[in-house]
Amino acid sequence: MGLLAYRELRRRPNDLKVGVRELALVDSAGKMLFRARNPKRDRFERMAEEVFPSLFGSALRLTRDREDAQDLTQEAIIRAYEAFDRFDGRNFKAWMLRILTNLYINRYRQRQREGLGQSMDEEGAPEPAADLSQVPDRMMFDHLMGGEVEAALAKVPTDFRIAVLLSDVEELSYEEIAEATNVPIGTVRSRIARGRAILRRELERFALEAGYIKQGSSE
Repeated sequence: MGLLAYRELRRRPNDLKVGVRELALVDSAGKMLFRARNPKRDRFERMAEEVFPSLFGSALRLTRDREDAQDLTQEAIIRAYEAFDRFDGRNFKAWMLRILTNLYINRYRQRQREGLGQSMDEEGAPEPAADLSQVPDRMMFDHLMGGEVEAALAKVPTDFRIAVLLSDVEELSYEEIAEATNVPIGTVRSRIARGRAILRRELERFALEAGYIKQGSSE
């Protein structure tokens, strides 16, 4: 993974009490999913249960709202079940995260068109100010708590936040992230680098304010 300081990010949110079985899953035709037992349902449910913490954790970090995260995760699972016959059998988690990410992006853009959300555009986002390898990750960030890391992540612009989450939290490859976000691999690399730099700067600020490091010590 890219930054050792992201150990807190890779811990799932503490309130992951919702599972696949607890969601009221209704397909696009209004029928309850997972009611009648059948081999397809059983296989899908087993696989979905395994990746559910990743799905809901990613949804929670993207939406920053538990109810919205539940809705997003539910819709992603429904879409995945309906398309399960087209799953290529390779990386189920990457496939599910691609569905969830696309749903989130589409929802976000819809809110932008309605004037309810901030822009996802990369223009105006700050560039990395220094070589990322020069910042003392472990010494600075090991003292920071999960809430501080989550708060720092929330300040990262959406496009960059998605790329960092998929790369450094869910450990998807550049190719899988490019497929999930429908952008070239070069754009994925750029978003990850810029997202990490913004996150690192925010974490530095938290560490300075908490007294874990002194001004001018991040060299």
